[in-house]
Amino acid sequence: MKAAVVFEKGNIPQYTDFPEPEAQENEIIVTVKAASIKNLDRARAGGSHYSADNREHQPTIIGTDGAGYLENGNKVYFFSKKGTVAEKAAADKKMIIPIPEKLDFSIAAALPNAVMGSAMALKFKAGLQQGNTVLINGATGITGKIAVQIARLYGAGKIIVTGRNEESLLALRELGADEVISLKLDEHDFKQKIKEIHRESPIDVILDYIWGHSVEMILSALKGDGNFSHKTRLVNVGGMSGDTIQLSSQILRGTDIQISGSGLGSWTREETMLLFSEIIPGMFQAAVEGKIKMETQNIDIKNIETVWNAEIQSGKRLVIRI
Repeated sequence: MKAAVVFEKGNIPQYTDFPEPEAQENEIIVTVKAASIKNLDRARAGGSHYSADNREHQPTIIGTDGAGYLENGNKVYFFSKKGTVAEKAAADKKMIIPIPEKLDFSIAAALPNAVMGSAMALKFKAGLQQGNTVLINGATGITGKIAVQIARLYGAGKIIVTGRNEESLLALRELGADEVISLKLDEHDFKQKIKEIHRESPIDVILDYIWGHSVEMILSALKGDGNFSHKTRLVNVGGMSGDTIQLSSQILRGTDIQISGSGLGSWTREETMLLFSEIIPGMFQAAVEGKIKMETQNIDIKNIETVWNAEIQSGKRLVIRI
């Protein structure tokens, strides 16, 4: 079969022939039609991800999930530890989700990762309630855009977004954002804007994708003054602006703020089961109904070598079609 294979750690994948997978006891073979490429996939291919540490590198098919057909013709989204950017893949039977017939394979392959990075945080870590005011920090990326739409689906009353890309920020209004705040504002103006919003409609949930100085500014703007303060739940999902922040203990003592994170390792077994049984299927259906919109840049697997290090259009997920 044809596949995208990394032969030496750090090299770009090559389009080449590779032995077909053999299904083990808890696996099933999928004829792959599409697989998205995410930062995780690039890091693992390059050998920089922690899951690749201390392992002797063997020729490896890239990709961790994908979409395709089972032998009976059913459309499915699936995970595989053996690579997915290939004509066939061995999928874990416990991690297969039916795809609605009307949903395009590219969207089915790309959407789940963004759902994991948004719905899990909003539903389980933030406990989003009907009518809540939500601030999404760093919302102009792929997952941030999905988070805006899911927050609206989950009943958010008001959605505020931040970001640096002015054009992308304005586009978020069309996806459901009520207010936009540029991270290019100077620190005083940025904090003042957060304070004004918090006074008018107290922020219940902060979903953060970038961490770093922007979070320091937001927390400073919410800092209490000794009176009763509104309870705000901050959930971190990413760290694009830095892995650490400076946090004054006075903010924690004087503000009803709850800080947590959302990602692999932070979800319970029950929450993960709901991701596969309810959340992703529900978002697939929402995409069919036009309630969730996602853009992809589709590339044929034959062109994997030329596109691997190429710049992808802003706000789009790279999807390899097979």
